[in-house]
Amino acid sequence: MESSIRGALADDGTATVAVRGEVDFSNADELADCLRDAVRNWSPPLVRVDLGAATFIDSTALGALIEGFRAARESEVQFMVVNPTPRFRRVLTVTGLADFFGLATDVDPSGVSSMSDAGTVSGGSTVSGGSNGASGVEAARATGA
Repeated sequence: MESSIRGALADDGTATVAVRGEVDFSNADELADCLRDAVRNWSPPLVRVDLGAATFIDSTALGALIEGFRAARESEVQFMVVNPTPRFRRVLTVTGLADFFGLATDVDPSGVSSMSDAGTVSGGSTVSGGSNGASGVEAARATGA
């Protein structure tokens, strides 16, 4: 499995966590940690999770996104998921999480969201996630997802 999860702080103060490759039970904690660290360390007005380069996302990764959303909400930080694949967008819509994650509901016939370029970041600093041992599935269950 190949994965890269990186956080970056843009010049405007927006934090972006970019996901590349697969996110599953073996590295979902890294995604959750990177999201929590971005909220805690940078106190941004917005955390944007860019899934444009994600090739596979399972239920534990969904739980990690929920953990990141909860951390952002507790700190009064806006949380947004951008550039999901059409398949993962459907998962978010069916689970009712698309609205929580700030996804636009308009999708053109090619499956590209109206927010397709929202994940662009310039300047700033970077972080990457670690591991905390918590299960993303437990977070999903705790929030009723």
